[in-house]
Amino acid sequence: MLKVNFKLSAIWQLLFLLLLIKSATLLAFASHGDRTQFFHNCRQNCERTNCSADGLEIQEQAVSFYGQTIFDRLFGWRCTDECSYGCMWRTVYAFMERGWPIPQFYGKWPFIRLFGMQEPASVLFSVLNFIMHFRMLRKFRWHVRPDSPCYMLAHIFALVCLNGWIWSAIFHTRDFPVTELLDYAFAYSIVVCSFYCMLMRMLHRYSLFLRGVITLACVSYYINYFAYLSSGKFNYSFNMKVNVATGVVTAVGWFIWCQRVRTRRPYFRRLLRFYVLFAMAMSLELLDFPPIFWILDAHSLWHLATVPIVPLYYDFLIEDCQTLRKEKEMVPLVHSQFFA
Repeated sequence: MLKVNFKLSAIWQLLFLLLLIKSATLLAFASHGDRTQFFHNCRQNCERTNCSADGLEIQEQAVSFYGQTIFDRLFGWRCTDECSYGCMWRTVYAFMERGWPIPQFYGKWPFIRLFGMQEPASVLFSVLNFIMHFRMLRKFRWHVRPDSPCYMLAHIFALVCLNGWIWSAIFHTRDFPVTELLDYAFAYSIVVCSFYCMLMRMLHRYSLFLRGVITLACVSYYINYFAYLSSGKFNYSFNMKVNVATGVVTAVGWFIWCQRVRTRRPYFRRLLRFYVLFAMAMSLELLDFPPIFWILDAHSLWHLATVPIVPLYYDFLIEDCQTLRKEKEMVPLVHSQFFA
């Protein structure tokens, strides 16, 4: 078992290193398409020709010139946005005709817009993750009594995940500065919450004061990080490093817990399987290729890969809470056991 844990830790360390390399690469090559003179001239000419009016008249021009649907108007596609979208594809076709690599625009691959959504696959898979967390929360509440230890802890985790996937769907539907901020901030809230739940599970037998101090520290840290993201000094590379580092610490903590309780809690294997599969799914983020059919990219596939592994984590929570309740009803045989 110890060898397995070392191997899993090595997987996370390698993944962390590769993600750092990827982040540095993305900073260098992320947005070649929108910096080309071809794109710049195309957008300027389009805006001068089609977006010269003001207010409602501009929107009417966009509807008539670009054939906007009700979904495009609902999600706020303005005339200038339509010019950027149309010139993006003209630039892509120009690159393809010359045999050049497909460029990115403003740090993103070109995606076909469907029903007003910028990245339809990522939106769909974010919604699927939301549905899976919602279903598993209902399953948890069905199988676990409210007075069970760690009952509220599981609810905190589920609610934070549900909120995070809502904002993921919103951001991939329409990329505004505020939706980008909330997507990154609430995505990290899931990572921090996972770390917090790991600590609280290990220390659930300890004093309320200690748990309260740790809770206050985690909440204060997250609020401070949220303020950093909101300050306008947002650094994509640094944010990725922080997310991966927090996730690795959480995984290592759980691996230590699994090692200590492996003889008493055989259901620890569910948690190990979850983190191994999660690390494998996360490796999809290391791939960076133009979208398949202009819809499916590595990031959307990463969202898809997380859907089927979510039940493993909740099944662990269910069995763990049930076991803790049985122990609570018995003579406190394990009360003094650290990390139990």
